[in-house]
Amino acid sequence: MAEDFKDPRDVAWHPRRNASLVGHQAAERRLLQAHQSGSLHHAWLITGPKGIGKATLAYRFAKFLLTAPTPERARAHNSLYLAPEASAFRLVSAASHPDLLVIERSIDQRNKRLKSEISVDTAREAQTFFARTSGAGGWRIAIVDSADELNGESANALLKIIEEPPKQSIFLIVCHQPGRLLRTIRSRCLHLPLDPLGVDTTLQVLHGLPAGAIEADEQALRQAAELSKGSPGRAMDLVGSRGAAAFAEFLRRPKLTASTAVEIGAAFTGREKPEDYFIFCDLLTGWIAEQARAAALRGHGDALAAAHDDIHSSLRQTDALNLDRRQTVTDALMRLEEALKAS
Repeated sequence: MAEDFKDPRDVAWHPRRNASLVGHQAAERRLLQAHQSGSLHHAWLITGPKGIGKATLAYRFAKFLLTAPTPERARAHNSLYLAPEASAFRLVSAASHPDLLVIERSIDQRNKRLKSEISVDTAREAQTFFARTSGAGGWRIAIVDSADELNGESANALLKIIEEPPKQSIFLIVCHQPGRLLRTIRSRCLHLPLDPLGVDTTLQVLHGLPAGAIEADEQALRQAAELSKGSPGRAMDLVGSRGAAAFAEFLRRPKLTASTAVEIGAAFTGREKPEDYFIFCDLLTGWIAEQARAAALRGHGDALAAAHDDIHSSLRQTDALNLDRRQTVTDALMRLEEALKAS
C-alpha cells in the first residue's frame, strides 16, 4: 500500500503552534477589547498580504477564547498571549481541540497533493460542527484559512451559517484579497486589516523561527526581508531562491541592456526549481506594477501599464506551454526597458 501523502503545511512553525505574534498589536487589542466588552461579533475578516501573520493572529485569538471564554475572565489579561503549557494551546497545536474547526484545503491522497480549492464538502463540515454543543460549554470557533481558496459552492455553504450563527460561535476568516470574496460574506463580517511588517520586524520574525525552519546568513535574511515587502512567510520562500537572486541582480543594475537581460535570463535554464521561476515572475511584475502606479501619478504611466500586462501574460504563458524560460525572461526585460524609456 502506498504511503499517504504528508500535509506540507504541517511544519514546526505552523501558525497554530506559534506562541508569539510580532507586530499587529493594534489588531490584537481590538479583538481583546471586543471580547472584554461582552459584545464580540460572530465573524471577523482578517485581511492583508499573504504571510504577514493573519493566521497566527486567528489561532492566537482562538486559543485565548478557549481559555478565557467569558468577558470577566478576559478582563484579567492585557494581551492574547497564552503559554504553550496551557491545555487549549496544546490541543490546538496538536490540531485536536474539539471546539475548533479549521476550514482549509484538504489533501488529494490519490494525486499526492493539496486540492486547489476548499471543497463544498469541507465547508459543509461547519454545519455539523456548529450543530454540536461545545465540549467545554464555551465557544465554538471556525478558522477559515484562507477564504481566497473557497469556490462558489463552498463560499455559499459558509454564508448560510454566517447569516444565522449559533450562540457562542465565531468565524475567524483569513483572507489575502478580500475584494474577491463574496460581498455577502464581507458584509456580515467585521473587517480587521493587518499591515505588512517593516524590514526589521520581518527579520525579528525570521530570527524567532524554530531551528531548521530556515538556514541562511544575515545578509541573505535581510535581502529576503527587503524583497518580501513585509511578509515573513514570503521571505521564507525567498531565502535561497534562484528567482529571488535573479531579481536582486535586476535591481542592482542601474540600466537594462541587452547583455544585462541575457545575463539575468541565464538563471533560468530548466535546472532551477519550478517555484524559482514563479518567484521571479511575481517579484518582477509586482515591481513593474509599482513603477506603473508611480508613473501614472506623474501623468504618463500608459507605457509601463501596457508592459506589465504584456510581460505578465508572456511569463504565465511560458509556464503553461513549457516554453524556454530563459528566452522569455530575457525578452520580458527588454520589453520593460522599452517601456521605461517611454516613461
